[in-house]
Amino acid sequence: MDIKKAKEVLGKSLDFIMSESFTPAQKKQIEKDTVANFNNHINPGWLKYRKSVSSNAASIEWTDYDSYFVDLDGEKFIDFLGGFGIFTFGHRNPEILKYVKKQLDHQALHSQELLDPLRGYLAQAMAAITPGDLEFCFFTNGGAEAVEMALKLARIASKKTWILSTINGFHGKSMGAISVSGKDLYRSPYFPLIGQVSHAIYGDIEDMKSSVWKLKKAGEKIAAIILEPIQGEAGIIVPPKGYLKGIRNLCDENDILLIFDEIQCGMGRTGSYFRCQAENVTPDIMTYGKAFGGGIMPITGIIARKHLWIKELQDNPWMLGSPTFGGNPLSCSAALGAINFMINHNVPKLAREKGEFLMKGLKKLQKKYPKLLIDVRGVGLMVGVEFPKTEIGYFVAKNLFARKVMMAGTLNNASVIRLEPAATTSYEDFSKVLTYMDEVLGCAKKEFNL
Repeated sequence: MDIKKAKEVLGKSLDFIMSESFTPAQKKQIEKDTVANFNNHINPGWLKYRKSVSSNAASIEWTDYDSYFVDLDGEKFIDFLGGFGIFTFGHRNPEILKYVKKQLDHQALHSQELLDPLRGYLAQAMAAITPGDLEFCFFTNGGAEAVEMALKLARIASKKTWILSTINGFHGKSMGAISVSGKDLYRSPYFPLIGQVSHAIYGDIEDMKSSVWKLKKAGEKIAAIILEPIQGEAGIIVPPKGYLKGIRNLCDENDILLIFDEIQCGMGRTGSYFRCQAENVTPDIMTYGKAFGGGIMPITGIIARKHLWIKELQDNPWMLGSPTFGGNPLSCSAALGAINFMINHNVPKLAREKGEFLMKGLKKLQKKYPKLLIDVRGVGLMVGVEFPKTEIGYFVAKNLFARKVMMAGTLNNASVIRLEPAATTSYEDFSKVLTYMDEVLGCAKKEFNL
């Protein structure tokens, strides 16, 4: 224990928070401290992991607004990574932030015992904007936690145990979430995982039917099928049309609950409030998150059909889970503001139109660099560009960052760079990014002799 050292660190960091600007010496100090603190107190591998940036001051973000983040030197970067989908409505959107600031003036967290009105209003709003008869909500803090609640709800409500998921699917890294995810890299270090989980090929309805048939033939009881309407971390994989409806029919025919993980593709990003609405499919349970907090506060959750809230869960509301900060007033104010912005500005329409503009530009580049851009795919503002090998993806991301554009690869497929800009991003910035992409691809063509 070193209280003197703690006071020194606190004094320095809190002064920085309260500062409006920094001297050159202060900037160097923050840079030096940040690198040392990550190496000594967080994880030294973190600095090596980031393929698009280096450890200089330009990689230390300090403020943000709209579709930009700004480094310590005041350099502005166009954010086309979007925090893996967090910033659909932009950074610190003033139309959302005002509600969070006002809420903070009178209450931030709840007592845990009394009724907090914003949680109720938020649940009511979610029931209104989600498909079909989804009605009851449970709010959590992170995406993996929301998936855990979905899996637990499916098992307790169905009184069955088996969960079917998909290869390369990604649902988070807690034990239940990683069990239903489909990438060996993240699963195998933690074996044995949660039992009675099986995986089918994503986008292949016949393979999922075969998986269901084999389990039923062996006498196993299937609680749920969980999948992403668009696989995000697998490399922005859009399933064939009719796949989601086919899975819905399969579940109905076999008394299986259907869970859609809309954490990344929901909240307007893919051209509808939630991606499943584009195919007129309603799951039994749906997870949501990332942009749900308006790019300002962390909040996630599930919404499900009313009949799944069985008597056991009504008799003991804490049985499903008891996240201390789940559905707190401050986060709920951000989510309410985000939904309000999404509706008033028709964010799904913005995402569709700007996504079409982006895809058109990328397809032109694909024709120009066919050996580099082997695929361009996506829906709305959830887009992936695929390269022949991961080294090219790293090269492109790094050189775009040098031109003050942030992009990065997907977790389960490092040869794919994702583009998930805010729906508030200007067409001027879309054009700039496409121009920079053209420049970088030209450099990559020479670098890799293609």
